[in-house]
Parts: sequence; C-alpha cells; structure tokens
Amino acid sequence: MPAQYEIRADYDSQSIIAYQTFSPDIALPALKEKRFVPPLSFNRMTWIKPSFLWLMERSNWGRKTGQYILAVCIKRSGWDEALSLAVLTHPENSVFKNAEEWKKQFDQAIVHVQWDPKRSIRGAALPYDSIQIGLSRHIIRRYVEEWIIDIQDYTPLVKKMYDLLKSGEVDKAKKHLPKERVYPVTEAVAKRLMIIPT
Repeated sequence: MPAQYEIRADYDSQSIIAYQTFSPDIALPALKEKRFVPPLSFNRMTWIKPSFLWLMERSNWGRKTGQYILAVCIKRSGWDEALSLAVLTHPENSVFKNAEEWKKQFDQAIVHVQWDPKRSIRGAALPYDSIQIGLSRHIIRRYVEEWIIDIQDYTPLVKKMYDLLKSGEVDKAKKHLPKERVYPVTEAVAKRLMIIPT
C-alpha cells in the first residue's frame, strides 16, 4: 500500500499537472490566454491539487452548473519552490517543537500544505493522503506569470468519464485516468511536509 504522505502526480522531467475548478468567467479567459487573468483574484489564496480523483470527488465530477475542470501544466521548478516554502496547516508533532512554533511559521508562510484522504474512482476515501497546495497572495503572481506553461480544459474528459461510471463501465473510465506516480522531493521538503523520502 502507498505511504500515507506521498505526492502522486502526472509529471515529466520539466512539468507537473495540477487541477483547479473555476466558473466560466475565470476559466474561459484562462483557456484563451493560457494563463490566469482577471477576474481571478490576486489577493486571495488559490489551491492547486495534483490528484485528479481528489478533485473529482470534491467537485462532484464537475457537475456544478458552469463549472470547468482545468489541468494546469506547471514548471517543476516552480512546484518545487512552492513545496520548499510550504508550511503544514496543522501543528504536526513530528515537524514542529510545539504549537507556538507552528503558529509562528504558519502565520508567516506564503504557501500552505494540507493533506486530505485520497479518493478512489468511485469517491471512497482511501487510507493514504493527497496533497493540496495553497498559494497566498504573496506568491500567486509568480504562479500565474512564471510557473504556468499551459492550461487545458479537462471538462469534456471528466463528463465522458462520469458518464462511463454512471453506466457501470468502470474499467473504461479508468483507462482515461491521468498516469499519476510518486513525485520525488528533497529530504528537507520531505521532513517539513511529512513526505516519505524517495
């Protein structure tokens, strides 16, 4: 069984895919420009997730009216930088000396990391976790202007997979899943984010 804390993602030597959901007023300009533009707010935290099935469960397979599922191709250098700056959203005893140390680091952090149960294709919680990365207003412009390589609309793919699941064709749906595998991190990042070193 996978380790409880691992980053699993669709990536290659230069880039990694993260997923986000947006309404048309943000998604359509982003797809046209291949980067996020207003009305996306640069003054609030945005969360990116490399787990496709985690986002499917959270977004109900993109079935909210007008919701777009975007696959954002990010430079690995930017992703790695975000990991190196991240602070956990909870005071984990194995990482912090005490709650006060965690609170100080958390309040100063420009990147937050939260672990949530990974999901099966049917939405069931699995006994290991998936990472979410929160980019604060202090770093979101770098994400938008420097890290993003491409943005693709996965909404039609998500609808196709959901229709297959609904008709009981689970194996056919699984064939469309992104090829996620364990993402390597440095020892320092592994320690600060509870990730098993690779």
